[in-house]
Amino acid sequence: MDLGIAGKSALVCASTAGLGAATARALAAEGVKVVFSGRRLELAEQQASAYPEGVAIEADISTVEGAMDLLEKAREAVGDIDILVLNGPGPRPGTATTVTGEDLHAAFESLMVVQHALVDVCLPHMRQQGWGRILSIASSGVIAPITNLALSSVGRMALGGYLKALANEISGDGVTVNMLLPGRIATDRMKSLDANTAKSTGKSIEEISAAGVKSIPAGRYGDPDEFGAVGAFLCSEQASYVTGSAIRCDGGAHGTL
Repeated sequence: MDLGIAGKSALVCASTAGLGAATARALAAEGVKVVFSGRRLELAEQQASAYPEGVAIEADISTVEGAMDLLEKAREAVGDIDILVLNGPGPRPGTATTVTGEDLHAAFESLMVVQHALVDVCLPHMRQQGWGRILSIASSGVIAPITNLALSSVGRMALGGYLKALANEISGDGVTVNMLLPGRIATDRMKSLDANTAKSTGKSIEEISAAGVKSIPAGRYGDPDEFGAVGAFLCSEQASYVTGSAIRCDGGAHGTL
């Protein structure tokens, strides 16, 4: 299927590895001018070098200042942004009883304030041209809080509320806003979370992974490229009537429809 987005410009935040990289690759394969970005420039360059229109930019988007610096460089490289993929590292694991006020401020800054700043700058161009895609790589914690990822759940739920309200306001302008929620996808982040759970429970990583697989109807962890393909479709011309939605890519793991 031709997704109808060849020649568009995309900024994919935190796309040197994992779900961000998979989504960026899927877009680049469709002929999109994609900015691969992250703290490790060499990894961004490795990803971007596989595509004629790929661009690599070193960036730290843990602060608004860092995000604005990335956006400025991205616009210099590929022009105004047509497709904005919001993504970033999650806060430290931990339960609600271990959360501090400082933790909450940091999580809200990285998962809500930074994302809002990026949207705020990119949105006028999208609305003016009557076409745009905003996609947030989020978490199933948007649907229901994840016990050991309290900070992530709080920050991403706040972002979800903002993006849903935004989608309702701008859907008539040709701009869609969606969230893509991963389940257990085989990324370095997932390996780190499994290792953290193993350490806290005294079990082996293999036991934790096996228990995780057992909880997934599909019977396996997902492949990042499977996730990236869904992300690219949500940014496509064909998905122009999908907006204000939180779509799961989790092998059926979540208990809701």
